[in-house]
Amino acid sequence: MFNIDKQKFGTFIAMLRKEKGITQKELAEQLFISDKAVSKWETATSVPSIELLIPLANLLGVTVTELLMCQRMEQDNALSTTQVEQVVKAAISYSEEEQTRAYHNKGKWGLICIFSFIIACLEITFCYMSGCITTGLIVSMILGATIGIYFCFFAKEKLPTYYDENHICVYTDGLFEMNLPGISFNNSNWGKILKVGRIWAVTLMLVYPIISYIETLFFTGIWRDIVDLFLDLFLTLGGFFIPIYIIGKKYK
Repeated sequence: MFNIDKQKFGTFIAMLRKEKGITQKELAEQLFISDKAVSKWETATSVPSIELLIPLANLLGVTVTELLMCQRMEQDNALSTTQVEQVVKAAISYSEEEQTRAYHNKGKWGLICIFSFIIACLEITFCYMSGCITTGLIVSMILGATIGIYFCFFAKEKLPTYYDENHICVYTDGLFEMNLPGISFNNSNWGKILKVGRIWAVTLMLVYPIISYIETLFFTGIWRDIVDLFLDLFLTLGGFFIPIYIIGKKYK
């Protein structure tokens, strides 16, 4: 398998960074990583993970191809077949650690999520017919369904090893992003965080309509609004973030 020349790669990054007039710390801050990680790249101790290639190339003013080739290329300088193959192999070697998505494993959580969503729709229909629909209920159901679908179907089952080597509090995957200051995402806590997110989403979809219905039976007017706000803050948001913080800290 073709491998990146770490020494050449590190030298190229250092040269580009100095041309831009930025320090290792400034580059690290823009990538949401530690300056120690940038230092490791430039000293050929390690290389960045694949998800950092595009933002790194953009910040340094080169293309991803130039980054992988460790050299600038003229606009009219077409790559030869051999060079193209080398770049492709380099990209493949970078992506070897790309982990499977949740749906690849065909686990139970996908079925649980679908079943919970169907039940939740029936519960919401009942609430609607009973005149118990609230803004909090609608927002919470959309939030629970969205996060549930991501965690149960599209989340990565394992993080790249880069997360284990650095203290990173930001997890980004397409449109989905979690920024939790004080927590370092890594493979020691990621599986447990996924489980917490899945349990929260399923529980929210199944339980919130019932609680909302009971709420409307006992509270009216301003008190109903207060209880609704309480449920949104503590059941919806608190129920998601508090357990994740606890798990993230415990298994960091």
